[in-house]
Amino acid sequence: MAPKLFITGGTGYIGGSVLDTIAKAHPDYEITALLRNEPQAFKSTYPKVKVVKGDYGSAEILSSEAAKADVVVHNGDSDHEPSLKAIIDGLLKRSNPGFLIHLSGTGIVSDYKDETYLGKQNPKVWSDVNDHGEIVSLPDEAPHRNTEKILNDTVAQHNDKINIAIMCPPDIYGKGRGLTKTWSAFVPILVKQAKELGGRVFYYGEGKNTRSWVHIDDLMALYLKLVEAAASGGDKAEWGKNGYYFASTQEHDQLSVITVAARVLQKAGVIETEEPIKVSLSQLDTMFVTDKYPGLSRYLFASNSRTVPDRARKLFGYEGKAPGLLDTLEQDILDALKRA
Repeated sequence: MAPKLFITGGTGYIGGSVLDTIAKAHPDYEITALLRNEPQAFKSTYPKVKVVKGDYGSAEILSSEAAKADVVVHNGDSDHEPSLKAIIDGLLKRSNPGFLIHLSGTGIVSDYKDETYLGKQNPKVWSDVNDHGEIVSLPDEAPHRNTEKILNDTVAQHNDKINIAIMCPPDIYGKGRGLTKTWSAFVPILVKQAKELGGRVFYYGEGKNTRSWVHIDDLMALYLKLVEAAASGGDKAEWGKNGYYFASTQEHDQLSVITVAARVLQKAGVIETEEPIKVSLSQLDTMFVTDKYPGLSRYLFASNSRTVPDRARKLFGYEGKAPGLLDTLEQDILDALKRA
């Protein structure tokens, strides 16, 4: 029988790309997608994908669909506890163990709440193999820790009934594959803040804070490997307490990124000079203020989040094959300017 998949977040940047990747690579899979609103071209693009109407608050639908699926790929809001609990509840009702691939992110290991290395390079590089014990013991206030704790507790209590993997990508770039949102958050925010600073790119401290990155195409290659492993019974991957996957392929410091961004923005007539300015911490804290993610500007522009995908390298020979961030940043910025 064909594997049955249930996918959430199918209109988002990552979730839409996951849906597109799997549906096109495996038309033999029976795929059901949770959608709040169905995009106009959805049926013509994915004629074999079944749609169920709902959102992350639709607990009964999430639980019911998860119970019927061999594999659930949960994308979108990585911190939404009710939807995750509903999916786990459904998977635990199955007569045989199912698989859950949950989207998290390397924000969980970011140092943005500690001023020690803001604007400086933190020497700590996190491995999803060697540092896993430290990762699962991070403070409760770490980003995504709330849902990762739910997953860790589920593994501890029900490892014989459910196979769980956590996909933990870093910052992502490149054009998404879905029908709706095809861009990541970083570039539009950077462009917006440069405009609000009177047409200047910026950095904090030394500008040496370093973050890991992955092209959306490389991330999708890893997703496909993990989904295929789950669909074939799980033997080719690791799950449960060992099912933690970083997806980084490269890293760049803030100055390297804004140097390229400044050149592109000046060429496009958005800023007058390529020369970056150094901002204070108080200035940084006034940028992109949001109640949901306090300190987001520190996270995006001054923190370190350095990771290596040791598990994916070991299991799948994972490596970056898409163009690097600095080679594609111009197109991402030009696309962001068109949407502005």
